[in-house]
Amino acid sequence: MLLVKIKKMITKMPSSLMLVLFLTTTSMNSAHSSEDDPLEPINRAVFGFNEVIDDVVLEPVAKGYKYVTPDPIEDSVSNFFNNLGEINTIINSTLQLKFDKTLSASGRLVINSTFGVLGLFDVATKMGIEKHNEDFGQTLGYYGIPSGPYLVLPFFGPSSFRDAPSFFVDIQMEKEISPVHTELHHEERQVIQATNVIDTRANLLQATKILDTAAKDKYIFLRESYLQKRAKMITDGKDIQEFEIDVLEINY
Repeated sequence: MLLVKIKKMITKMPSSLMLVLFLTTTSMNSAHSSEDDPLEPINRAVFGFNEVIDDVVLEPVAKGYKYVTPDPIEDSVSNFFNNLGEINTIINSTLQLKFDKTLSASGRLVINSTFGVLGLFDVATKMGIEKHNEDFGQTLGYYGIPSGPYLVLPFFGPSSFRDAPSFFVDIQMEKEISPVHTELHHEERQVIQATNVIDTRANLLQATKILDTAAKDKYIFLRESYLQKRAKMITDGKDIQEFEIDVLEINY
C-alpha cells in the first residue's frame, strides 16, 4: 500500500522535476568544491533574490512573531510541526530499511499525538525516544544516487539536483497522508502552512546572526555547510570530513 502511494505521488511530479532527477543520476559526485556548483552565477542570482525576500518580508515577520509570542506557545507550535514531520521520517526510514528509525519515529508520532496533545508537547523526547529526520532525498542518496550539482531554489534556498525533486515528493507524501491536508479545508491549510514558514524562520534568527558575523562569503558558507550536512545525514554521520566551522545543526 505504501509503495503504491509513493508510485502515485511520483507520477504526479511535473515533467521538469523528473528531468532534473534523471540528470542527477548521470552527474558525478565530487568533493565539496566549485566543481559541485557549475551553476554558481545563476545560483548566486537566485540567492540574492532570496536574500531580498528574506530581508523585506520573512525576517521582519519572524522577528515580530517571536516578539509577541510567549516562549511556551512558540515551543508548542514548533513541536506541532516537528510531530507532523515524523510522517515523512517513517516512510523514508522504511524505504531505506532503517526499521529502528521507523519504530522510533512511529513511537514519537503516536506518543506526541496522544499524550502530547496533537504534538503540542514533545513527550517522546522526555521519555528518551530519539528524534530522526529522513526525507526522500536521503532515500535516493541511500541507494547511491549522487547529489548532482548544487542548486539554489527560489524561496526555498539550498538544494541540489537530487534534493530539489525529492523535496516535492516529500510535499506530495505529506498531502496524501497528513491530517492537515486530508481533514482540513483549503483556507485552514493555508493558515497552518503560513504559520509553519514563520515559525521555521523564527527558529533560524540566531543562526542568521552567526552567519552575518562569521561568513566572509555567505553564499559559499551556506553552500558548503548544506552539502556537508546532507552528506552527513545520508551516511548517518559516517566517514564525513568536518567543515572548519560547524554549521551542520542549522536547519534548511
